[in-house]
Amino acid sequence: MCGIFGIVSNNPVNQQIYDSLLLLQHRGQDSTGIATMEDSVFHMHKSKGQVREAYRTRDMRALNGNIGIGHVRYTTRGAADRQEEAQPFYVNAPYGIILIHNGNLTNTRELATDLFSIDRRHTNTSSDTEMLLNVLATELQSKACNKELNPEDIFEAIESLHLRVQGSYAAIALIAGHGLLAFRDPFGIRPLILGKSKSLKNHNDWILASESLVLENNDYEIVRDVEPGEAIFIHKSGKIFSKQCSKNPQLFPCSFEYVYLARPDSIMNGISVYEARLKMGEKLASTISKSISSGDIDVVMPIPDSSRPAAMQVARSLGIEYREGFFKNRYVGRTFIMPGQLERKKSVRQKLNAMCSEFKGKNVLLVDDSIVRGTTSKEIIQMAKVAGANNVIFTSAAPPVRYPHVYGINMPSRRELIAHNKSIEAIARELSITSLVYQEIDDLKYSILCKSDIKDLDMSCFTGNYVTGTVSGEYLEWIESSQSS
Repeated sequence: MCGIFGIVSNNPVNQQIYDSLLLLQHRGQDSTGIATMEDSVFHMHKSKGQVREAYRTRDMRALNGNIGIGHVRYTTRGAADRQEEAQPFYVNAPYGIILIHNGNLTNTRELATDLFSIDRRHTNTSSDTEMLLNVLATELQSKACNKELNPEDIFEAIESLHLRVQGSYAAIALIAGHGLLAFRDPFGIRPLILGKSKSLKNHNDWILASESLVLENNDYEIVRDVEPGEAIFIHKSGKIFSKQCSKNPQLFPCSFEYVYLARPDSIMNGISVYEARLKMGEKLASTISKSISSGDIDVVMPIPDSSRPAAMQVARSLGIEYREGFFKNRYVGRTFIMPGQLERKKSVRQKLNAMCSEFKGKNVLLVDDSIVRGTTSKEIIQMAKVAGANNVIFTSAAPPVRYPHVYGINMPSRRELIAHNKSIEAIARELSITSLVYQEIDDLKYSILCKSDIKDLDMSCFTGNYVTGTVSGEYLEWIESSQSS
């Protein structure tokens, strides 16, 4: 999971990219990068850390041009602390290409072999984004054949790329002297949204972003989501071209986007994240009522922030008082996407403080968006008990996370997942509570899709069914042996 942004404008774009990355900061905290294009010259700056600390005035002044891309990184492959792994990535042939990517490729071993032995291309990092860039460069080079590059050549290159690359990818690239290219994998797992300026003066201004809130904040109208398998090329003049580049596109958005990753004020694939989370709360309340008497609960509390809509709806549906018992320090990053288990555990207490007046002597029902490794949940439950809670009931707006997520979320190992091969009773014992309630899988699916024409979701971390059909048991074992969160 990363945040990506691209823009073609009549005006300098450096400040707009910076402001947009601030809006996407929740999608990645490890590193960030901006690249702009001035005629056929690239300017780039990337750094470890968050957006506010990564760019100085002199860095921004050097990012000249009316076309650009920006990235915030959440590490799923490669080292989080290596600046070389930060995006964008650059190759100088053909034309000069800079690329950013949100997602995770699942055939990197095969790509690494082919790029070196067949394509004669060298990658300098372990990043799958650098591999994706080199595949694109190879295919563009073969399609253009030393003639002037045109949109059809670009679309043919993306068609070939789809045949070579497996996994999830929403990507935006700059092609020197030509324009901006965006494309999405044939399953549409990771989001990408196209917007157009509302200003008549800037009617040829276009932006692409991971979430709709970026478009709205920049006063752009949402045109549509980039379709699965589709490529969009925006010439530097502002003229736009698009084509479906996959023979069998199917839309399977990642369900975890709606559970946790996306901001609630975003709309992705035509689905309101906020409304989906409200519906999750309604469905979760129904499940809670089957096993726990409302008379045994004094208050319902959310774990800030992403579980708040679900918790409000749980309280409303059960007719129980809703209270805020945890105060959040907003200067600490999201604990789920911290780079390591010890770092996550340490940051929970820096991030949340339990207010004793809200817990003392009460039977508290806590609502979290999900339980992944259980590290955060254990700390929160302990904090509630120390604050004086009489009894703690813990609930999750998502089903048990039992399987690795291989499409762009850092859950590579089954042994790290608290729910893998465990009953709910066993999980409750590990969390040191007597009552634990999870969302049902069908209820989560209904909550997200009930107002949509989309037929299905990627729910692989809950079900073990990987929508691309290319994830084998051997691959999962390799991931577990070669990667850690």
